[in-house]
Amino acid sequence: MTALVTGASAGIGAAYVKQLAATGSDLVLVARDLTRLEALASELKARHDINVEVLQADLSDRAQLDKVCARAAQSDIDLVVNNAGFGIKQPFVGGTIEAEQNLLDVLVAAVMRITHAAIPGMIARDRGGVINVSSVAGWMSSGTYSSAKAWVTSFSEALATQHKKSKVHVMALCPGFTRTEFHSRANMEIETIPNWMWLDVDAVVAKSLKDFNNGKVISVPGIQYKILSLIAQYLPRPLVRKISIASRR
Repeated sequence: MTALVTGASAGIGAAYVKQLAATGSDLVLVARDLTRLEALASELKARHDINVEVLQADLSDRAQLDKVCARAAQSDIDLVVNNAGFGIKQPFVGGTIEAEQNLLDVLVAAVMRITHAAIPGMIARDRGGVINVSSVAGWMSSGTYSSAKAWVTSFSEALATQHKKSKVHVMALCPGFTRTEFHSRANMEIETIPNWMWLDVDAVVAKSLKDFNNGKVISVPGIQYKILSLIAQYLPRPLVRKISIASRR
């Protein structure tokens, strides 16, 4: 099996490639940081005796994204993990439209285009799948990040339903706060987040791969987030909006 993973150089993406490598999967690592990618590729090849390809790309750049799509469309790709993403610390009104567009390009457009490139061949071969890394934030109303993740979750559910009779599976991973570089890169204040809300990145990925293999459409790691996600999905939306506002204070 060959897996293509975006945002592979750190965080959830790096955890994915390490766990997939441990099962003997060949890999295509996609990220912007070439130095990190090459170091990770060397480590994985030496430790697991697998084939590892490095593909440097900024997914907000259409020409570079097209190269990733072309690779995802090739017949050796059995799994795509759309993981690349980031957060922005700005209000929609008063923030820059460039930052908002960049967020949308990576979190939504890249997921759509890479999946669109990969899925037809998988359907024709009747094997393979896509894991889209979403977030429990998609069930909240806390800015454009949660809006983008809501799209990712809904998109994944739609594809899973449309192709449920095939052997091609699509799943959304919806984690909560996970200990990675994500929050520090976005300059987010995390000091007030209680310890019980944090998830271990390796546990998140292990749970998602188990859920994927079991045919689940949505994977929510952590009992605390299973409960919170159910509350967010079934509470009246005015209450969800109030909770979302309160959580940003």
